[in-house]
Amino acid sequence: MSTVALRDLLERWQIAAYFCAAVTGMALSSPRAAVWGDAAITPALAVMLFVTFMQLPLARPTRQIMAPRFLACLLVVNFLMLPVLILVLLQTAPADPFVRLGFLLVMLTPCIDYVITFSQVGGADSRRLVAATPILLIVQMLMLPVYLRLFLGEAAADVMQPGPFVEAFIWLIAVPLLLAAVVQRLATSSASAARFEKMVAMLPVPSTALVIFIITLTVVPRLEAAGEVILRIVPLYIAFAICAPVIGWAGARLFRLPVREGRAVAFSAGTRNSLVVLPLALAVPGALPLLPAVVVAQTLVELAAQLVYIRVMPLLGGQRDAA
Repeated sequence: MSTVALRDLLERWQIAAYFCAAVTGMALSSPRAAVWGDAAITPALAVMLFVTFMQLPLARPTRQIMAPRFLACLLVVNFLMLPVLILVLLQTAPADPFVRLGFLLVMLTPCIDYVITFSQVGGADSRRLVAATPILLIVQMLMLPVYLRLFLGEAAADVMQPGPFVEAFIWLIAVPLLLAAVVQRLATSSASAARFEKMVAMLPVPSTALVIFIITLTVVPRLEAAGEVILRIVPLYIAFAICAPVIGWAGARLFRLPVREGRAVAFSAGTRNSLVVLPLALAVPGALPLLPAVVVAQTLVELAAQLVYIRVMPLLGGQRDAA
């Protein structure tokens, strides 16, 4: 089977792969496996983000892919409009500071990984999201401490330390992004680097599935201890999954984006960055088991919501698809 055929096959079955990874992780989860998973999460995320960044034209950037109006809309929706919805939902969240912190950690951070996959299946302009990934990740890391202090006050300062954020930025953003740029540059003059680049192009689905597997393997054993709280927080995640894409689509209409770009904004609005913020949650003193369980519960709700999104999103805009 050729490289292109294998990549197409993986992309065609990617949703099934993600759910199989989640189910397998749940089936194999245990306290001992959770210890292994804790150590494996950050390296697996770094690999996944390196693969994601390799999809960007870092060595050959194009203005057509990085559209300023699309990027402005994406930032306004995710960092100005959605925080209002999140603040409203926060009012009905359990009062426990770890629960509220976990809720805000995941809700305030737009997804930069598998949203690309699902948006492509759902008829959105996934190229725009790929190009916006580094900026989206950097902005959320800058804005997250601001919103945490704004929404939680001094309670946020008591439980959050800058160290995990700096470490996450270095290992999950800076290093994978730099390596991707170097590989792409070498690929223009080296046959071996070009072959490596083609091989990496087949890895977005496997690397994302691996991360989902590790996360479910790690956190499911801790969900039981947080069962009552999870039952109270899941309805908020469902409400967000319903309302956020509507807000994203409305923002796209205000910015007069083409239909496929509007769908991409709607996907971004409804999809959160739980896979990347989980290491931050695990780094908070006294976080176990509650805070990571709150974060991963959102992932499980979101994966189910994606099945709805990929059916509904292509209907947005009707026949204006070619716009």
